[in-house]
Amino acid sequence: MTRRVLLYWKNQYTFHSLNQNPFSYDFLFKFLVIGNAGTGKSCLLHQFIEKKFKDDSNHTIGVEFGSKIINVGGKYVKLQIWDTAGQERFRSVTRSYYRGAAGALLVYDITSRETYNALTNWLTDARMLASQNIVIILCGNKKDLDADREVTFLEASRFAQENELMFLETSALTGENVEEAFVQCARKILNKIESGELDPERMGSGIQYGDAALRQLRSPRRAQAQSAQECGC
Repeated sequence: MTRRVLLYWKNQYTFHSLNQNPFSYDFLFKFLVIGNAGTGKSCLLHQFIEKKFKDDSNHTIGVEFGSKIINVGGKYVKLQIWDTAGQERFRSVTRSYYRGAAGALLVYDITSRETYNALTNWLTDARMLASQNIVIILCGNKKDLDADREVTFLEASRFAQENELMFLETSALTGENVEEAFVQCARKILNKIESGELDPERMGSGIQYGDAALRQLRSPRRAQAQSAQECGC
């Protein structure tokens, strides 16, 4: 069985498998978690990394950071995740973290119409300040509170479609669709890299090659160099 370890310090989370070199991955993606205060952004991050609910969650002050290596279609991807404060007084601070983000979870609370109505402003900020090709998934959080719902699935689904977003309803409490949200977003970024739409070597893309990918890139070059030397031509 694969053994796992979680390291936590100063609001920072790091996860990796002990059977895998923690520094070995194919790509690094910079991610944001954005949305109004009280939507459960920090709880989503905590559930994604620790696989459990964060009972004593307070409003984020400024920015919290977490990272995790995941397997997406056979590629190891390190997600570098910035959980931003949703309160208006921190917006000038958190906007500086948008630059060069490759992916984002745009979060609202399905029991709060106010958080849903604010989505357009958050979406505008993300598309103006982050990477030009940022991949965004809309997350309707607190799915476990369906009885108190103020925003229907259909309504949010239409908003996502109109704004070319992926969409899932999640529950930071039960863990439903939490990992899937991060994985779907990462998978779409990988697809864009493979199609040539995204270039990891372009400045500000929010994507970096990991050491595993760099080894693969260098291997053909070494093979060509060795072949030329052996040929002696």
